Amino acid sequence: MPNLDIIIVNWNAGKQLYECLQSIEATCRDGFRLNRVVVVDNASTDGSADGLDDLDLPFILISNTKNLGFAAACNQGAKGSAADYLLFLNPDTRLSEDSLIKPLSFMEHSENWRVGIMGIQLVDEDSRVSRTCTRFPKPSMFFSKMLGLDRLSPRFFPSHFMTEWDHSGSCEVEHVIGAFFLVRRFLFEELGGFDERFFVYLEDLDFSLRARQAGYSSYYLAGSQAYHKGGGTSEQVKAQRLFYSLRSRILYGYKHFGDFSATALLMGTILIEPLSRLVLALSHLSLAQFKETLSGYWALWRSLPAISKTAWIKKQ
Repeated sequence: MPNLDIIIVNWNAGKQLYECLQSIEATCRDGFRLNRVVVVDNASTDGSADGLDDLDLPFILISNTKNLGFAAACNQGAKGSAADYLLFLNPDTRLSEDSLIKPLSFMEHSENWRVGIMGIQLVDEDSRVSRTCTRFPKPSMFFSKMLGLDRLSPRFFPSHFMTEWDHSGSCEVEHVIGAFFLVRRFLFEELGGFDERFFVYLEDLDFSLRARQAGYSSYYLAGSQAYHKGGGTSEQVKAQRLFYSLRSRILYGYKHFGDFSATALLMGTILIEPLSRLVLALSHLSLAQFKETLSGYWALWRSLPAISKTAWIKKQ
């Protein structure tokens, strides 16, 4: 019988975290054993990590005194696992009855031994299917996003998100979103877990690419569903969210693109995209969006020396 550990990283998720844990408690567990449900709390201040041990779950809480970032907290939660599978689950998700048994059953079939990562169909509160799978981004995709070309003409400037596909069928994909990210534990350990240089954003994409390079695929299973709110707790700090997403993009570029493309991506990110984002904010007549953009980019510009140092660390 296969066994599973679930790792949830929490940062001020409010009641969403408890609702997520309740949904885990209510799932069908036929055919597998749930070893641990580990919540790694990244110094939340909203009390969301309190009073979580009254559920019928093999529950473990790890409380950090500061926010270590998503990648580091995931690695922390997975450390010492003896399970066959690790499920990294966002606190703004709610599982359905079959959200665990179907993907685990698929992974257990001998013909699927090269599937290293599994995602399932995610729906919003209106039961609409979210288009969450992505391609591995190319430098050109980032540049088209900077200039807004992916919105103006998606046919000629496709996004790395597979928005043209309705996500109604199961198939192998390049990457499944990290909100529900089921991984074989031996593969997670073989790849050294998530790269902790990514504080948040793109750590899952980086992992999927490294898994593909190691000979393992990612699979999207449409026959199993979970609710995902989207945006998560980062909606509370939009300027910080912008900063970390841009920071991760630069790090991803230097890790996976050639030096010329990565440097061009860096220059475009710090010199071109701020202007396009500010113009967009003005077109929306949104003073809040304008201020958030300035704040996010100011944090990025101030952090460039540290980001450059991190980017040039020997590649994993």
